[in-house]
Amino acid sequence: MKIKTQEISTGILDEKEVQLFVKRIDLIHEFISGNKWYKLKYNLLEAKKNLFNTLLTFGGAYSNHILATSVLANENGFKSIGIIRGERCSDLNPTLKLAKEYGMQLHYVNRNEYQSKKTSKFLSALRNKFGDFYLIPEGGSNKFALKGTSEIITKIDSQDYICCSVGTGTTLAGIINSSSIKQNIIGFPAIKGYKELKKEIQGVTTKSNWLLNNDFCFGGYAKTNPLLINFINTFNKNQLIPLDAIYTGKMMFGILELISKDYFPKGSSILAVHTGGLQGNKGMNQRFGFSLP
Repeated sequence: MKIKTQEISTGILDEKEVQLFVKRIDLIHEFISGNKWYKLKYNLLEAKKNLFNTLLTFGGAYSNHILATSVLANENGFKSIGIIRGERCSDLNPTLKLAKEYGMQLHYVNRNEYQSKKTSKFLSALRNKFGDFYLIPEGGSNKFALKGTSEIITKIDSQDYICCSVGTGTTLAGIINSSSIKQNIIGFPAIKGYKELKKEIQGVTTKSNWLLNNDFCFGGYAKTNPLLINFINTFNKNQLIPLDAIYTGKMMFGILELISKDYFPKGSSILAVHTGGLQGNKGMNQRFGFSLP
């Protein structure tokens, strides 16, 4: 499905004289959706260029990146291995079940081991176990991902403000790098502590037209409450745009809260980047009994 940009219509926007648009990069692919498609695009080309036949990556049990990598590998004739943080459960959650159906070999490591995933000793042990592979970091974040995410924003995206949810920071950094100096970039982190995240982003961009707003992380990664769940469902009902509870739901909640508090000047136009991740709603619904779209 083609990417499209949808204008949001709601009373607060009319009252504050602000325009809000959503760039639906989540529509690129059902599972390799949103920023995952851009992050993996050049990693796949690099793997092909160097004649690898196996992709190996890391992630948690509900990782959008794990599923996206499994589907990408399957569709392009690669084997895939997912190193999963935590102990194996007897029943796979919807994310890991689908990744396995797409041919991904799942290997579980405890949380302490997982912390050493970047060390040469750990990677050497993986190569001894699985043979040679093309390594994609957790979340797909490397220089090839940065190259890809720099393509999310184009010249037609001329809004005054560009907003994006933030995990590893690679997507936001790519957006910053491709933005106009006249544009203001706001990242909404999904994690509670973000000082290290800020340093990571500063290391891969020379621009200063950006900031992180951590007021809407709802307590931290994957944490939520009834207010957020109700907001996501109401937003989907009114705007016909599904959001997820880990990333995009928090971002959109934050944007509308900032609009209500006159953060954006009258006459401003805002572009919110929908980074996908909707498959994660199935897991949230299963674990907590939510009714997310």
